[in-house]
Amino acid sequence: MSRWLAVLVLPLSLGAQSRIDELVLDRLRQLNIQPAPLSTDAVFLRRAYLDTIGTLPTAVEARRFLEDRNPDKRRALIDALLEREEFADYWAMKWSDLLRVKAEFPINLWPNAARAYHHWILASIRENKPYDQFVRELLTASGSNFRDPAVNFYRALQSREPAAITQAVALTFMGTRTPQADLEAYFSRISYKQTGEWKEEIVFFKLNAPNERDPRAAFADWLIRPENPWFARNIVNRIWYWLLGRGIIHEPDDIRADNPPADPELLGYLQNELVAARYDLKHIFRLILNSHTYQLAFTGPENFASYHLRRLDAEVLADALCQVTGTGEEYTSAIPEPFAYIPASRRSISLPDGSISSPFLELFGRPPRDTGLESERNNRITAAQRLHLLNSTHVQRKLRQGTVMQAIFQNNKEPLAVVNEIYLTVLSRLPNPEELKAVGTYSQTGPVRGREALFDLAWALINSDEFLFRH
Repeated sequence: MSRWLAVLVLPLSLGAQSRIDELVLDRLRQLNIQPAPLSTDAVFLRRAYLDTIGTLPTAVEARRFLEDRNPDKRRALIDALLEREEFADYWAMKWSDLLRVKAEFPINLWPNAARAYHHWILASIRENKPYDQFVRELLTASGSNFRDPAVNFYRALQSREPAAITQAVALTFMGTRTPQADLEAYFSRISYKQTGEWKEEIVFFKLNAPNERDPRAAFADWLIRPENPWFARNIVNRIWYWLLGRGIIHEPDDIRADNPPADPELLGYLQNELVAARYDLKHIFRLILNSHTYQLAFTGPENFASYHLRRLDAEVLADALCQVTGTGEEYTSAIPEPFAYIPASRRSISLPDGSISSPFLELFGRPPRDTGLESERNNRITAAQRLHLLNSTHVQRKLRQGTVMQAIFQNNKEPLAVVNEIYLTVLSRLPNPEELKAVGTYSQTGPVRGREALFDLAWALINSDEFLFRH
């Protein structure tokens, strides 16, 4: 059997090949690129949790999945993750990046409006609101920025000129940075009025004649039509980018004639699937996550022949550190009133306002939410980040004062059981024989013994690329 055929048979042995896989494999044949083998269960488990809900599996969840002999367990896991509360938290965070949910300068939503806006986004994702309805509500919203949260779309801008509004609309919902000039007319009569409430503002459409129709509604109706080439293409391309690390059109918010898709047929298929599913975004998530293309191992080739390696988002990494150590994070806000207090137990992916932050989030590239561009998020690893993880008292305190390692030592008396539990907690897998041998050698001949050696093990795993990256 040729290597090419063997690669194709491996994924097919785990289930029916999807249309996504047929299109990707056909493209790879044309390019004479061999796809990577399928990822292991341990790699898939961690990847699916991080990509779908921005959260690590617990040691219990990891052990349960790895020991499960159900051949359909990957599909079952995907279905379960799509219904988790963290799914709404994580994707509300992603949408809050695009929609610039931030109280402070230069967006200046102010705390009440930022929280109301985030709550509306979160509720929309939680109820799986159809995407065309979600966008139409944003584009046609009028009213108070406190009581009608969707109007904050028109306030979360650095400029309220029609050209700036049009650019934000085109970037967010069409994936283009250069909108047509004639679109400005649809947003030329948006007005803003203060009220007696602190920082409350009314957003409305300024009428020129009785019974005049809001031109924003006309634009929204044009945008969300099934035959519109911009709307569905943009969001399915973004979802592909979010899950696989690279858009079919890349960058995902730079769609233009001279930046063609890497696989036009694949993009067209996903567009049609979204329209046929009545703009149910979870349907697209499910299609991609269940594909063998998504479940391939990381080996390096592009053109979706391999999973794309990338560092964890700042918020996801902060939550992962808190989870594996049993600690919280301290947050601060540049806008002190109202509601400045954020409990340390709050997960970073669920923060309602981009102005609420921590030194860790700033160091690890959390986006400022100033422009709505995907490139605002910086997931490149830096020397300062490495030094923080290696040497900071912040990480050492979490590891030594947190409840998780203490519980592992108390609940597992045998050294092997402790080592297994540390690996399951931090890396969502069991150690391999070589790793067990290295741990044994270090604990017997290294500079420290016993529990101290196991603390060193946990610290080393937290500093590993396997912990820091999605792979």
